[in-house]
Amino acid sequence: MIYNNIDTLRPNLYKETFPYSEIPKVKFNNIQMPMDIPEDIWITDTTFRDGQQSMSSMTVEQIVRIFDYLHQLDNGSGIIRQTEFFLYSEKDREAVRQCMDRNYDFPQITSWIRANKEDFKLVKEMGIKETGILMSSSDYHIFHKLNMTRKEAMTQYLSIAEAALQNGIIPRCHFEDITRADFFGFVAPLAKNLMELSDKYNMPVKIRAADTLGLGIPYIGSELPRSVPALIHGLRYYCGVPSSSIEWHGHNDFNNVVVNSSTSWLYGGSSVNSTLFGIGERTGNCPLESMVFEYGQIKGNTKDMDLKVIGDIADYFERELGYIVPARTPFVGSEFNITRAGIHADGMLKNKEIYNSFDTEKILGKAPLVAVNSYSGLAGIAAWINGFFRLDNNRKIEKNDQRILPIKKWIDDQYENGRISSITNEELKGLAYKYIPHILDTSQTKAI
Repeated sequence: MIYNNIDTLRPNLYKETFPYSEIPKVKFNNIQMPMDIPEDIWITDTTFRDGQQSMSSMTVEQIVRIFDYLHQLDNGSGIIRQTEFFLYSEKDREAVRQCMDRNYDFPQITSWIRANKEDFKLVKEMGIKETGILMSSSDYHIFHKLNMTRKEAMTQYLSIAEAALQNGIIPRCHFEDITRADFFGFVAPLAKNLMELSDKYNMPVKIRAADTLGLGIPYIGSELPRSVPALIHGLRYYCGVPSSSIEWHGHNDFNNVVVNSSTSWLYGGSSVNSTLFGIGERTGNCPLESMVFEYGQIKGNTKDMDLKVIGDIADYFERELGYIVPARTPFVGSEFNITRAGIHADGMLKNKEIYNSFDTEKILGKAPLVAVNSYSGLAGIAAWINGFFRLDNNRKIEKNDQRILPIKKWIDDQYENGRISSITNEELKGLAYKYIPHILDTSQTKAI
């Protein structure tokens, strides 16, 4: 096959946008792209591939257990559509074999290889139906890492993709560093050639748009190569890539990983790649749990997903992998729905919906709590008791309940004597048992 190509002798490094000695620039052209949300959108996972590179290597047993958790979280919904694995070590291959033996519908098992035929043999030997293939797309990588011309890189990438198709394996082409790549000079010709291969073999060819350095921006009217709307729109309408074959892979270097991922859905990509808790290179990948909530807000539901499993996975990561989830991490941190301000505590006491945006206890199994400190007052103490002991509206403690006065005095004495830390849950629980001895008789369930 003769591949169409636009070659150049000099790399296009977009130095006006990426001057290196300065902060990267955002360029605007005010071109408005139409939103085009696909009917079917989903999440893919790279915890075992990109994520695992940023932490201690997982054992086979740990990989299989986390794979089980992903399956339980998805709960047959197909929202967590796929997860990808390395195949290089015997440990990696054994983990894949054990996960394949589970015979789950979701997440589907895929792999990742470099763009060479030696790596491709591993995919064939494992019997995996889809594999990611690294295809560095910016001139930073083509000229300075691979030491190739665009023509040479194009030929290598397309030959390995065609080899996959000839063997009945779906190639997922990872356009590395797409947010610094020459879209019309390299990305579009590569994508169009891949779509020709897809037509030739009557098989899908997928493109993962990889924002390797987190340089993507979600702003409408911004210029390529950084514009996520323009990149996704361009793949769809200039290159003829169907939505179902477009996947976004982001990093969080500039704090945009979640909004960029959602933006890729809004402008025509079906798939967003992520890791559990955003683990990954440098500042990390897109957090899978965040995209579950983005999906729920965009689609209006999360189908049959079991979101309480998210907390179980966080506990497993901390217990078995030694990974500490930062306390204020949305949806999974130990303090993500804890309020400290006294005026907020008073609002929580009156109605949880005032300062809790959704029923975190019903959806995530985490009741909203109030951290008690020197500013909490009677309202904060009452709100903590109601939350910790899960007292319903008919049984809840009010801030004017005389039984919490000695608790308030004990707390005030602590801070008058120089304490600066918040009162712990264990301390408060002991005080509640002491001054409200029948508290468990009024609670709906056991205390948290």
